[in-house]
Amino acid sequence: MSTTASSRNLALDVFRGLTLALMIVVNTPGGEASYAPLEHAVWHGFTLTDLVFPSFLFVVGGAMCLSMKKFEGRDEAYFLRTVAKRGGLIFLLGYLLYWFPFFTPEFTLSPIAATRIMGVLQRIGLCYFCAALIVRYGGLRGALAFSVAALLGYWWLLYQFGDYTLTGNAVLKLDLALLGAPHMYHGEGVAFDPEGILSTLPSIVNVLAGYAAALWLQRRGRTPRALLALVAAGVACLLLAIGWDGLLPINKKIWTSSFVACTVGWDLLILAALVWLIDIAGLRFGLYFFEVFGKNTLFIYLLADVMVIVLARVQVGGVMLYRWLYQTLFLSWAEPLPASLLFALAYMLACWLVAYLMDLRKIYIKL
Repeated sequence: MSTTASSRNLALDVFRGLTLALMIVVNTPGGEASYAPLEHAVWHGFTLTDLVFPSFLFVVGGAMCLSMKKFEGRDEAYFLRTVAKRGGLIFLLGYLLYWFPFFTPEFTLSPIAATRIMGVLQRIGLCYFCAALIVRYGGLRGALAFSVAALLGYWWLLYQFGDYTLTGNAVLKLDLALLGAPHMYHGEGVAFDPEGILSTLPSIVNVLAGYAAALWLQRRGRTPRALLALVAAGVACLLLAIGWDGLLPINKKIWTSSFVACTVGWDLLILAALVWLIDIAGLRFGLYFFEVFGKNTLFIYLLADVMVIVLARVQVGGVMLYRWLYQTLFLSWAEPLPASLLFALAYMLACWLVAYLMDLRKIYIKL
C-alpha cells in the first residue's frame, strides 16, 4: 500500500463514495428492524440494498478502464504480477476480515478451520483479476463475448445441476463440495454462501460492464449523445432483466444472470446521471461528501467492518457496546425503525469523518 494521492475521475469517485455510504448504512442498523429498501430481498426479488455490491463491481470496472493505460508498453510479466498481486491482496484482506479478531476470548488462536473463505472482498479480488485478463487479451470484443457466454452458460449450469431454491441450487452444491460447510456463510439458516465460487462467474460481467461504460465515455466524450447511448443501454438491460425474470428469477444471493442484467441496467443509468450532472451541468454542491468516501474506499470499508466487530465484542453492563450505543443514544427517544436508521446514519458519518481527515492530510490508501 502507499499513501500517495492519485488523479481520479470525479463521477466515478462520487459513484464509488455513494455506494460505500449506502453499504455502511444497510450493514449497520441499530436494531433488528429496518425500512424495506434497506433490506436484501429474502430470496427472489430486488431491493435498493441488492444494488450495492454489484455497483462496487461496476465501479471497479470503470476504474480498471482508467488504470489499464499504465500497462501499455509493459511486458506480460509486469501486467500479470501487478493484477495478481492486487487481486490477491484484496482477497486476503477479505479473508483476514472474517478471521478477525484472530483470537478467542480465552486468548487462543481462532480456528482457521471455521473461517469463511469466500466473501465480498474475495469476490471483488477474483472479479478484478479475471476481468483484467479478459480485457488485456480479448479487448472490448472479448469482454462482450465472455459476458454473453458467462450469463448464458451460468443459466445453463443453474438449470442443469439444481434449481433456484436456497437448498437446491448449484452454487450451494459446488461450495459444499469444494469448501465444506464450516468455511461457508450461515446467515441464511443453512450453510450457503451468497458470494460462492460458481456465482462469481456472472459477477465478472458486472466489472466488464463498468469497464465498457467507462471506455465508451473515454472514446466518445462526455457528451449528451454519448450519455443518451448509456441510458438506452441501461433501459435495454432492465427490459431484458424483466423479461428474463419469468424464466430465471432475479436473485442476488445466487447472482442469477437476470440479476446481472438488472443491476448493470441501473448502474448504467446512475453513471449517466452522474456524468451529466457533474461534467455537463457542472454540479459541484454536495459532491465532496461522496468524493471523500470514494478516495479511500477500501480502507473505510475495512474500518467500518472492523469497528462493528470491536463494538460487538466490547461489553457494557453485560450488553454489547454496539447495542448499548443504539439503545442509549437512539432507541431511548425514537421509535425502532427511525432509531435503527439514525444509528446507521450516525455510524456512516463517523466513518466519513475518518475519510475526511485522511483527505485533509492527502492520505490515500491504495493497493
